[in-house]
Amino acid sequence: MALEQSLRMVLAPPHPAARPFLIGGGAAALLGLIVLGNWLFWLGVIFVAFCLYFFRDPERVPPDRPGMVLAPADGHVVSVGMAVPPLELGLGDAPRWRVAIFLSVLDVHVNRMPTDGTVTRIAYHHGKFVSANLDKASDENERNALAIALPDGRDLAVVQIAGLVARRILCDAKVGDSVQAGERFGIIRFGSRTDVYLPHGVLPLAREGQTMIGGETVIAELGA
Repeated sequence: MALEQSLRMVLAPPHPAARPFLIGGGAAALLGLIVLGNWLFWLGVIFVAFCLYFFRDPERVPPDRPGMVLAPADGHVVSVGMAVPPLELGLGDAPRWRVAIFLSVLDVHVNRMPTDGTVTRIAYHHGKFVSANLDKASDENERNALAIALPDGRDLAVVQIAGLVARRILCDAKVGDSVQAGERFGIIRFGSRTDVYLPHGVLPLAREGQTMIGGETVIAELGA
């Protein structure tokens, strides 16, 4: 059963963001096969295989329990601590618990909503591209931040952060969207970080070093 689940994840259909890369790699392979030789053909094939793996978008099943805050991405937790949400979101300057998840190039990079709610603000901040596993990446790196209002009036933030290799953040969510926990909302290419700033008074259940499964792993309970 474990092997079957692993194969399903590896062989999952790619995210739509993979299309230009797959077309480019396929064209290179075809050109190599017809004109330029085997070296370009195999280079194109390897590139296509890498893109199919990197952009894989497996289905996820969120817990059937209300009031959960879920991991917004696969990867491992590199930081759990108090921090101020990105100022551009207008959520105030009071520190709250932040859970930071680092995604290596081997992780699924599709981002998922951590909880039910309404997107109230989206703000893009241009910045650096230091390694996303460093704590300063939350403040210094290029990022896309979303503020989400919960049904009970509280709020949280989820932030897509570019990394050392990542140069492109894609976000499909829009201000005013009603979202559900586990719902896809974007992707980051290639290697990155995703932070969640919990509502005031909510304690994290995640711990540093813990492995996350986006849309499934519980990182906090809103009632706690």
